[in-house]
Amino acid sequence: MDKEPITSQGLEKIKKELVFLKEKKRPEIISAIAEARSHGDLKENAEYHAAKEQQSHNEGRIVEINDIIARANVIDITKILNDGKVIFGSTVYLTNLDTNEKIDYKIVGKDEADIKKKLIYFKSPIGKGLIGKNKGDLVKI
Repeated sequence: MDKEPITSQGLEKIKKELVFLKEKKRPEIISAIAEARSHGDLKENAEYHAAKEQQSHNEGRIVEINDIIARANVIDITKILNDGKVIFGSTVYLTNLDTNEKIDYKIVGKDEADIKKKLIYFKSPIGKGLIGKNKGDLVKI
């Protein structure tokens, strides 16, 4: 089992999702299944089948999160000596020289990466292009 780096904030977020799925979502789905069962014939009961599908999805995500936690190699970025280079956990501020558009990204692990939230996987093309660079460096990606 390969360890995957994750920030402490990323691990905390995924643990909160696990608690939500187990303590809130799971009981809601169980109630929905019970409610649907009370309507009779399960073969043609769309509510029952939809609730069972939700249950399958929820339980699959719980297994997935448990695996992420088991493989987590938590990197506390506050304890890493950084001499100005872009490293795992860094937030980088970029300017597109063609359009003068400014954007920032945080370099994170695979399981917390989300381009919509400006969280970039350190092994992605953008992440690879930024890791090891210094402030002020010109980077072409």
